Amino acid sequence: MTMRRASILALASTATMLLLTDASLPSRSRIVKARQDAGKVGRYLDNGRPIEGPSYRSGRHDAERQAESRMSAAKKEKTNNKGGGWMPQIYNGDRPNGDVEMTLMDDDETPEEFKRRLSSQLTGCCYNWQSYSASDLCATYGWDCESGETPSHDSNDESCEHDGLSFIGYSFSVNTANGNPYSYQLCDQFPMENIIDRNYDYVMSMDEDGWLVGGGYKTFDYSGKMPYIDSSHTEIVRIGNMDPNTGGTSIAQVYAAMESVQLPPFGIYPEYLKAGGGHNSGDNGDGGEVPSSDVTLVVSVVDSYGDDDTYSSYETFLGDLFDALDAVGGGPCMDDHDTDPHVSMSRGVKFWSNSHASQYAYNANLEVAVWQAMYPNGVPIGSNGYAAFPPGRGGQKQYVGYGNMYFFFDRANITREFTTLRALSDQEAYYSTLMKTTDVSAYYSSTTSIGFDYSGSQDNGDDDSSWSHNPYNWRADMAYHDMTDGWDLPPNCLEEGETFFGIPLSRSSSSKLQSTVSFQEQFDFEVLIDRNNTYVSSFGTNHGWLIGEEIGNAVGSIVDKDTAHIPIFYTGTTNPDMGGMTLSNMIRVGRNIDFGRLYVKPAFVFVDSNGHLKLQFEMDTTSAMAYLYDNLCKELGISWNYESPYNTQGVYTNCAMHAAGDRSKYGCGPDGTNEGGFCPQMTIAYQPRFFSEDLAAAYLAKCNDYVDYWRSLYPSGAAVGTSSFCSDGGCLGLFLNRYDLYEVFRPDLGGAWVEYNGASMPPTFSPAPTWKGGCDEPHNFHLDKCFRKRYKPKASAVAWDALGSVGQFSVMLVVFMAITLSISIFLARARKKRRRGESYLGFFFRDLSRKKKKKRRKRVGDGELGEKMLPETASRRSKSKSRRSSSRSGRSRSKSKSRKSSRSRADASTRDSKIQPGSTRSGRSRSRTRRGGNESVGSSSRRSGVFDLSVTNPQDDGSDNRQQLV
Repeated sequence: MTMRRASILALASTATMLLLTDASLPSRSRIVKARQDAGKVGRYLDNGRPIEGPSYRSGRHDAERQAESRMSAAKKEKTNNKGGGWMPQIYNGDRPNGDVEMTLMDDDETPEEFKRRLSSQLTGCCYNWQSYSASDLCATYGWDCESGETPSHDSNDESCEHDGLSFIGYSFSVNTANGNPYSYQLCDQFPMENIIDRNYDYVMSMDEDGWLVGGGYKTFDYSGKMPYIDSSHTEIVRIGNMDPNTGGTSIAQVYAAMESVQLPPFGIYPEYLKAGGGHNSGDNGDGGEVPSSDVTLVVSVVDSYGDDDTYSSYETFLGDLFDALDAVGGGPCMDDHDTDPHVSMSRGVKFWSNSHASQYAYNANLEVAVWQAMYPNGVPIGSNGYAAFPPGRGGQKQYVGYGNMYFFFDRANITREFTTLRALSDQEAYYSTLMKTTDVSAYYSSTTSIGFDYSGSQDNGDDDSSWSHNPYNWRADMAYHDMTDGWDLPPNCLEEGETFFGIPLSRSSSSKLQSTVSFQEQFDFEVLIDRNNTYVSSFGTNHGWLIGEEIGNAVGSIVDKDTAHIPIFYTGTTNPDMGGMTLSNMIRVGRNIDFGRLYVKPAFVFVDSNGHLKLQFEMDTTSAMAYLYDNLCKELGISWNYESPYNTQGVYTNCAMHAAGDRSKYGCGPDGTNEGGFCPQMTIAYQPRFFSEDLAAAYLAKCNDYVDYWRSLYPSGAAVGTSSFCSDGGCLGLFLNRYDLYEVFRPDLGGAWVEYNGASMPPTFSPAPTWKGGCDEPHNFHLDKCFRKRYKPKASAVAWDALGSVGQFSVMLVVFMAITLSISIFLARARKKRRRGESYLGFFFRDLSRKKKKKRRKRVGDGELGEKMLPETASRRSKSKSRRSSSRSGRSRSKSKSRKSSRSRADASTRDSKIQPGSTRSGRSRSRTRRGGNESVGSSSRRSGVFDLSVTNPQDDGSDNRQQLV
């Protein structure tokens, strides 16, 4: 009874604790903030500790641990019974096409109990839904791919077939130290970097483009924003579509119209900055999310009136420009009225709270108030520098000047500068150069208040609504993110980031602006693009087709290279001072994760709830990608729901958008619970606008027909790669952002290298935590590395495949030539030596069995040297005669006697001998020379050079010529 009471009390206390914990959640963020403000705790108090928050799945306990405990219990029971054995799976019918035997399972073990713990790859993926078509899978995943009920757009003018983004306007671009080094310096009057929050003091997050003003972004920025140049501008006339065949206006027509009108130097006056409203992201605060908005600088073009003028100079210019555009045949897609001048600074902005939004709006508008004090009547904007248009094309730099307008093919590409009709007046020149040539500190010190109304959308603090970001409302499914909107950051993360691990899928093509190599050759996504705008009229953003945009596209979308990819794990910012992880630490962790080949299999094309066009890939919880996601969460996920990450490097981040306890089985699709962050997708385009619902349905049907073809081509998925990039397929990439792939990791710890700038890194390795026993353990038979080990190809086959087609042809050609040469030599030999009536085959065997006779070695006499060193005297001649006349048996004696007699005669004549370099070598060929009537003997007709050491005695001409070798 006592034990029973104790257990009841324990359960009651546990329930009370849980109840109290849940009750304290809403106020925890305020308590932590108060403690930080009081200086009692640091900013990173909760680092490394589990954070309790709203559960993102049904239970607190990890289902994987329960499965592991069940496996341990089943293993003990099997050991006690000693009756179970490892039996392969038995198929009653034929094995499915493309399938392989993936596991070896115990006869009393259930499939749920038999799960691998980590990493390495099955020999394929996606076996459960092989018989499903793309349209069937679309319905299975909960999407609509048939009705065409997607955000569509029908042009008001029937003669304008689709809209565009090209325009004529002014540029506010600046080049700053913290921005992109290739940004133009086209505006010396307004330092736009003073009105942006690059340090994230007020702003929590933005869309993937970040700040469009203030200099742009560097490639290795901590935020991971797109590395674009400064594209700040204000539109004057929207040209729109650039294709005359679909109601647009060509670039040549625009240039001709602008050159025919007179452009005076108009002044630009800054009105106010609006830090709210304008963004239609769908997150208006429901569900605990922070509302997003656009940040805009409102400006105006200064009107000036002449004497008795009814219209201002600006109105006159606009009228003349529209008339000129009509005269050159401008299309109906062009706006027939001027736009409201404004500078779009950023989109999808989320502030930390409404108080932060108000503070930012006040500080930014205080800067605008300074500008108004400096330029009370506006100022012609421009620069005293030089620039080339368009950028990056090797164009010749030209003087920028002041008051110029520009033609923007897209937001980031200026293609033409239009100069003003006249030079600046003295007053205009003074104000245009005021910021660069004068100390303006007095304007800043004297401007202490804002004298204009900058109320817009909850940005001046007058509204009664109050909201604040609560990091403990973060959920694991927030990893499924709209990239045209800002992130809701988890606790202790003070800066957003776009860095992620993913699979590169981009390709090089002649129709795309591509600066990198192809990363895969299995899928040609070009077939999914509507290049001629048959179905798609325009896009909701400045970005067009993300899988490669054409140079000179009619819509005027930003000309991006192919950025196709599958994001797997968002790691967040690379700034450790803001709660993130450095890029080098991300690479260290990535190199030590043992994963197998990443197989992918397209499922269907659809339009998601945010209006984005995407390609869904099958979510297979037993694939290598799923196991990789599980272990990235285990090693780099944030602490959440009593789960903390762990890795051997001891490096962690607070800004990852995935929880440490999240798993692939909580992902999207019929195999998941739709509560986690795993959902492999590739974005094709942001917010495409279709002409009609019928055309939207037709486009999706056409795309899914191609997907069905890919599904039949790769029934078990494909490990993507090329012969020059990840030749074995299935590599993992670390992306700085959607644009830049930086590090590539090869499967099975095969090494890593830097793809950015073409450098390389040495490979690293670490053990793969799988079943003990290696590939000898039956549990590991289905792992890809064990599968390859058991069915390893022969070395000769590998070497032959390594030669390639050219090498194989060369080897075969050399072998063929060698064989033909051998046959020719044999036939020539046979014709010469075969007997009468003997066949070639008989000669061949006789020639093989014929014993070769040993050649008798000829004895060579004294003629080894080509030239003798001594001439043949009488003694040497007698010696030679004695050698030839004597018998073989007495040859040694005659030689001995000859040597003795020669030595005795030589000794007798050595006393009076003299060396003659020109002496004769042979006594048989002599020539006589008469000198002073006397005949001297000793000149030879042939001389042997400095080695001819003949010796003569000039005192005794009548004696025989004896010589001595010195």
